[in-house]
Amino acid sequence: MGLLLGLALAAAVLGMIAGIRMLRSGTPLPPDLALALEIGSSRVSAGGSAVDRLGMRFAPLVLRLMGRRAVDRKRRRIDQAGNPQGLTIDRYAARRFVYGVFGVLVTVVFVAAGVPLFALLGLAFGAFAADIAIWQGIRDRRDVIDRTLPDFLDVLAVVVSAGLGFRQALERVSERYEGPWADEVRITLRQMDMGVSRRQAFDELRRRNDSEPVNQFVSALQQGEELGAPIADTLMQIARDMRRTDAQNARRRAARAIPKATMATLVFMVPATMIVIVTGMLLGSGTDLTEILDDSR
Repeated sequence: MGLLLGLALAAAVLGMIAGIRMLRSGTPLPPDLALALEIGSSRVSAGGSAVDRLGMRFAPLVLRLMGRRAVDRKRRRIDQAGNPQGLTIDRYAARRFVYGVFGVLVTVVFVAAGVPLFALLGLAFGAFAADIAIWQGIRDRRDVIDRTLPDFLDVLAVVVSAGLGFRQALERVSERYEGPWADEVRITLRQMDMGVSRRQAFDELRRRNDSEPVNQFVSALQQGEELGAPIADTLMQIARDMRRTDAQNARRRAARAIPKATMATLVFMVPATMIVIVTGMLLGSGTDLTEILDDSR
């Protein structure tokens, strides 16, 4: 056991030394990977940038092992997360390599030390650490968009009713908003400026966002365009439907929270309350607990 632990520690130390040497080496990166390191560099932390530079040389290998379909799915998930902290598919591959190697080394060390629980935690870290920022980014971005979209559509309907065209109204209203939804609208407008049709631009908007209200907005907008319905009435109806759906979802979340709160009360609060009550009764009665314990023995 001691020999295995020593070998595992030696492997970990050698891996760290090799990583530091690669980090400090002056080997030039391919132009596309060097550019990927600079994308969003002002938004990443020093630690994240160091991890990216350490693993960027192995990013092409990770992408090849993932396969084209998996890479396309992951790129779509990164877009849905809003590229958190300047994340790109190349940065993701670099972090996955570094975290994976670190997780394997930690697993080997704890397996040799006879601590299987920590070994499993190290393996899980190596497998999922690179995806945590994506999962969190998608959830946070979806919540913000779901809250913003109904009010945005109300204002857009008022501006359109005032006589401004839909394209101009969309640009005017988006200038007054900040956040992920305003960014998505600006991206859609720039795509239309570059010659992309309105239907295709809004289809891309739906693809970039894992949000049911966005899906409802794009579907209703396209259906209204096909049927020739007034755009202002369509926007107000979409906003009403979204608020109704959000209220229903809130009631469902509240209904699911009641059993959880009840279980937490039964498991934690009731036993703690009983302990406090019984202890207070014993102390208040002046009972000598040592005599009771001696008698029970």
